[in-house]
Amino acid sequence: MTAAPPPANRTLALCADDFGLSAGVSQGIAALARAGRLNAVSCLTNMPHWRAGAPQLQDLPAGVDLGLHFNLTEGEALSEDLRAAWPRLPSIGRLLAGAHLRLLPGDAIAAEFAAQYRRFVEATGREPDFVDGHQHVHHLPGVRERVLEAVAGAAASTPAVRNTGRVLGPGFGVKRAIIAGSGGRALERALRQRRIPHNAALLGVYDFRPGSYRRCMQGWLAEVPAEGALLFCHPAARDAGAPDDAIAAARGPEADYLASDEFMGDLQAAGVRLGRVWRRADGERSRPD
Repeated sequence: MTAAPPPANRTLALCADDFGLSAGVSQGIAALARAGRLNAVSCLTNMPHWRAGAPQLQDLPAGVDLGLHFNLTEGEALSEDLRAAWPRLPSIGRLLAGAHLRLLPGDAIAAEFAAQYRRFVEATGREPDFVDGHQHVHHLPGVRERVLEAVAGAAASTPAVRNTGRVLGPGFGVKRAIIAGSGGRALERALRQRRIPHNAALLGVYDFRPGSYRRCMQGWLAEVPAEGALLFCHPAARDAGAPDDAIAAARGPEADYLASDEFMGDLQAAGVRLGRVWRRADGERSRPD
């Protein structure tokens, strides 16, 4: 029996992570956003390039959301509290272990979130539309509680938070399960309980293997549920160069595909459009497009 085609008129938020990592990453992301190929940008505000790159965010289309990509694993801490606890930020492996052993310095992490959030506001002149985490650190035990407390107490309207509890395929089931199981499902429950706007589902997990991105995207587009999904990506200009960037080889091909006619054709063929997908626990959208 032939499988039924996916429903048409579904909505996808396409978010480029790591703005501020390097000049090439920021330039590539800003160019795609200006061209209407992205509708969300997530920013690393503790990285050295952030201040120089932030002005590129000023002339983006009105439909592009800007967010804080909370970072605990790369670069240096901004806050004195976290620098005192961690003179060097830990690897994701060490952070995962510390989180699940309940050994993280919670107050210092709260101070660091406040410092990275403040630097976002200082550079952009606005509160972030959403918050997420570099390598999904925002959902870890000992981190998510501080993030959600800060988000709930935001001076302006409550920012949305990237939900990592429902990670859809295709493929890479183990990696998707690790994301959901290491804190994603607990984060989703907390978002619902607190009625914080969030995405219903998450897409974008793959192995960064060269030549695989379009095929992965076609699979992700087929998986977008009726209530919409957020897809995270990592594009950059071809000359992007960042020290110790483990996925540097994948960034240029992602950018090339997203800028191509093939991408627009794949969206149309799948019956998917780019738009906001943040929803409250009652299913109502937090803001119109």
